[in-house]
Amino acid sequence: MEFKAASSAEAMALEDQYGAHNYHPLPVVLARGEGVYLWDIEGKRYFDFLSAYSAVNQGHCHPRILKALTEQAQTLTLTSRAFYNDVLGPYEQYITRYFGYDKVLPMNTGVEGGETAVKLARKWGYTVKGIPENQAKIVFARNNFWGRTLGAISASTDPCSYAGFGPYMPGYELVPYNDLHALEAVLQDPHVAAFMVEPIQGEAGVVVPDTGYLHRVRELCTQHQVLLICDEVQTGLCRTGKMLAADHEHVRPDILILGKALSGGVLPVSAVLADDKIMLCIKPGEHGSTYGGNPLACRVAIEALQVLKDENLAENAELMGEQFRQSLLILEQEVEFIKAVRGKGLLNAVVIEPFEDGRTAWDVCLALKEKGLLCKPTHGDIIRFAPPLVIREAQMEESLAIIRETLLSFV
Repeated sequence: MEFKAASSAEAMALEDQYGAHNYHPLPVVLARGEGVYLWDIEGKRYFDFLSAYSAVNQGHCHPRILKALTEQAQTLTLTSRAFYNDVLGPYEQYITRYFGYDKVLPMNTGVEGGETAVKLARKWGYTVKGIPENQAKIVFARNNFWGRTLGAISASTDPCSYAGFGPYMPGYELVPYNDLHALEAVLQDPHVAAFMVEPIQGEAGVVVPDTGYLHRVRELCTQHQVLLICDEVQTGLCRTGKMLAADHEHVRPDILILGKALSGGVLPVSAVLADDKIMLCIKPGEHGSTYGGNPLACRVAIEALQVLKDENLAENAELMGEQFRQSLLILEQEVEFIKAVRGKGLLNAVVIEPFEDGRTAWDVCLALKEKGLLCKPTHGDIIRFAPPLVIREAQMEESLAIIRETLLSFV
């Protein structure tokens, strides 16, 4: 049996015939990746400006991460948590010291991290805060996105995520993002256990809150004995120019959720970090995962985290992100249909005004693909630009030239 499609047309036809239709991909079939580049089946090279939704911050197929993967894969991959293994403990020590927390709970996907954080907050609410059984509330910001499990979509305000999948999870409340007055009002309720928030809303279109927002959120949560959960699955691990996006305001969340680039895009790896007073509320048998904390993932995650520091990827993201936004802000003055340019580090977005002839941000992304740069729209009129953090100045200049030429072609 042939395990690779012979052409882009064949690959797309096979996916259409045999795969669930729960995605609408850009029409490009990728076969190889290295650093900031991807190649399709026919050999055309592209700049990757999506980074698998920030999962490949360290670049595609980073040699150090692949070396860790292959070495561990030849020794031991999975034991389940029914037994100890010789990599999990060292990984737990490494990551807790890396981020400054007492404990870590390893999981697989980002959405599992979110579910874990919510479970932890509820259990803490009952055992520590004294919330009456089954009355704990978790507050979320509107336009959040942390996955598509039933728990995650119950917190969503996007009909594409939640419509047709009810009934929804009880005990969730929503407040507008970047609205401290609304948050302060809802935190008056003594049944609120936690507020879960993205320091920058990624899927919503790289929505950056006002300076000081997260710092004040931290103060309000402390004041009302409410746990602050920061969803840093997409914004963390150097993407915004700091190790964590919360670091921009020197905020330490009570519960930190990580994923995506925690493995450098090699495996599904996520982690929830908290101190003992929260984490030890969970007892044996109350939460787990067959693959969570598997030796292969642990070894890969250690190397992926070490690469972030060794290669100064937070500093590079800050520098390259500034170069990107300055160039796009200049272009914004020349092109009327660019409504906004926003972001931090190498998590950026351009808001496109719909064209009179009916073309949209999707058409802009198709045109960028033709010129050798891959990105994806969200919410119809927003294009996210998030290349791997290993991108260098010359590569950024070449990418910006492609973006400029493409956008000017729509004038």
